[in-house]
Amino acid sequence: MAAVLGSTMVVFLLERLLRSLQLLAQTDRGFDFLVQLAVNLVPHYAGLVLPGGFFIGLFVAVNRLNNSSEIDALLAGGVSLGRITAPLVALGLVFAMLSVLLYGFIQPYTRYGYRAVMHAARNAGWSGEVKPRAVLSPNADLILTADAVDQTGHQLTRVFIRRVSPGGREDVFTAQYAELHKDRDKRSITLQLVRGQAYTKSPNASGRLLTFDLLTIRLPLVPAAKLLRARGGEENELTLVELGRRGLDDKVPAQLRQTVLAELYSRLARALALPFMPLQAVPFALTAKRAGSSPAIAIAGVLLFGFQASLIFGQGLVASGRAWALPTQGLPFAIFAAACVSTFALSRKRPGENPVNWLAERISDGLAALIRLVRRREPEPAPTARPR
Repeated sequence: MAAVLGSTMVVFLLERLLRSLQLLAQTDRGFDFLVQLAVNLVPHYAGLVLPGGFFIGLFVAVNRLNNSSEIDALLAGGVSLGRITAPLVALGLVFAMLSVLLYGFIQPYTRYGYRAVMHAARNAGWSGEVKPRAVLSPNADLILTADAVDQTGHQLTRVFIRRVSPGGREDVFTAQYAELHKDRDKRSITLQLVRGQAYTKSPNASGRLLTFDLLTIRLPLVPAAKLLRARGGEENELTLVELGRRGLDDKVPAQLRQTVLAELYSRLARALALPFMPLQAVPFALTAKRAGSSPAIAIAGVLLFGFQASLIFGQGLVASGRAWALPTQGLPFAIFAAACVSTFALSRKRPGENPVNWLAERISDGLAALIRLVRRREPEPAPTARPR
C-alpha cells in the first residue's frame, strides 16, 4: 500500500508541478512557491489514491497467502474466512477515521493554501529581476525575455521586449545586449539596449522600423496584487463542521444548501467505503489459481472507479439543480456496500468461489477452446523432400 501511494503521488505531483514551472519561473520566489505547492498538494493526492492503494495492498497480501496455500492451511485448521477478514476490516476502520480527518479538515485548508499560492505566483508582480530564458509577463501590456543573464542580473543578452501603451500603440524591441538599472523611485527600471531594432505600430498608422546602436527605454515595475479572498468561497474549502452548519442553515438558499450537503455526503461516503473494501478484496483474491487473479482485480477496479465517478457525477447533478444531495451520494455508496457484503457472503461457505471466479473460469475455458479451434484449422505444413 505504501508503495502504491508513494509512486502514484510522486507521478501526480510531478505532473502538476511541471505544469506550473513556467508560471513560477517568472517570479524571484519560484522555489518557495514550488515547495509550498508541493506541500499543499500532498493531502489532495493522498486522499485521491488512498482507496485504490488500500484495495491493492489488501488484494496483493491475500493473493500471496492464497498462492502459497497459507489460506488453505488456516481454513483447514478451523479458522473461518470471517476471522481472517476481521483484522483487515479493523484496519479499514482505522483508515476510515484517518480519511475523515483528511477529507474533512486537512484537505479544505490545503486546497485553499494551494489556490492562495497560485494566486500569489500569478500576481507576484515584477521587481525588476530577469531570469534567463523565462518569458516575463507581469501584466497583459508587457512581455520581456532574455536568453542569458549574468550573476548580477544587470547584463542581459539577446533581449526581446513587447510593450503596449494605453493608447493602443505597440512597441517591439530586440537587442543583442542590454544593461538593466533600477530607478531611485523603485517604480520603474531603465534598460539600455545595444545594437538592436525597434518596431512601432500605432492603431491608425503603418509600422515603423528603427535600427539603433544604443537606445534607452524605461519600463514600469508591477507591485504584487492583494491576497486571495478568505477561505470558504467554494464548498471544497469548508470543513465537515462548516459544511454541516451551512447545509442545515435555513437562511441559506435551498440550491446552495443541496450543493453543500452533496459535498458533505460525498466526503463521508468516501471515508465509510474503506471498511467495506476488505469484504470485496479477500474473496476476489481467493479466486481459483487456474483462472488467475487478473479478472478479479480488473472487475474490482471497475467497481471502485465507478463508485468514485458516480459520486462526482452526482455532485454535478446537484450543482446544476437536477437532483437532491442525499440520493445522488447515498445510492452509489449503498450499491458499493451491498456489492462488497454480498460478495463476501457468497464466499463464506466456499472460499474462492464467487461470481467473479465463475466468470473468470468461463472466460478462461472459452479462450482455451477458441485457441484449440484455431490450431485445428491451421493447415499442416507440407512435407519437405529430403536429399538422398
